[in-house]
Amino acid sequence: MPYDPPPALSSLSLDEIAALADAKNLPPVADWNPEKSGDSEMQIAADGRWYHQDGEIKRPAMIRAFSRLLRRDPGGSYWLVTPQEKLRIEVEDVPFQAVEMQVEGIGNNQRIGLRLNSDELLVIDSEHQVEMRGSVPYVHVRAGLWARISRAVYYELAELLLNDESKMTLSSCGFEFNLGPIT
Repeated sequence: MPYDPPPALSSLSLDEIAALADAKNLPPVADWNPEKSGDSEMQIAADGRWYHQDGEIKRPAMIRAFSRLLRRDPGGSYWLVTPQEKLRIEVEDVPFQAVEMQVEGIGNNQRIGLRLNSDELLVIDSEHQVEMRGSVPYVHVRAGLWARISRAVYYELAELLLNDESKMTLSSCGFEFNLGPIT
């Protein structure tokens, strides 16, 4: 049965995006502790592209499947985990990219939804916080996994920033995220 990705964010309300994000039904990779481990021979490039043995994985369904099995250990290593084994995966920066954005409301009352390159949806809130690393924004996805916010989405977010005299903040779902000083 073919996978039908969620519709474009622009056709969804933030309530619909939040419901889809809550219903993601990810496998319980945090609960799996297989004894067998190895190397997946996979890499995730800084631009979000996935590779296996130096060949790019171009099937979105494969990326979606692997992204659901991803876990990061306390030492910072990334693993693809199943109940039977865990395989190390090399990640240049972070495993995900935020590639699409939807916003409802304005100012302190706005809500911001994001789609990742894995088709995962999330709403920026207390669980999915935004932080700056240097001049690049990132959003927390789950369990120590982060997404780099793509340049196009960053420009969209920049239009939503709340400025006071000393800092730039982003507001979503009643939470404010300090994105640094005004320069």
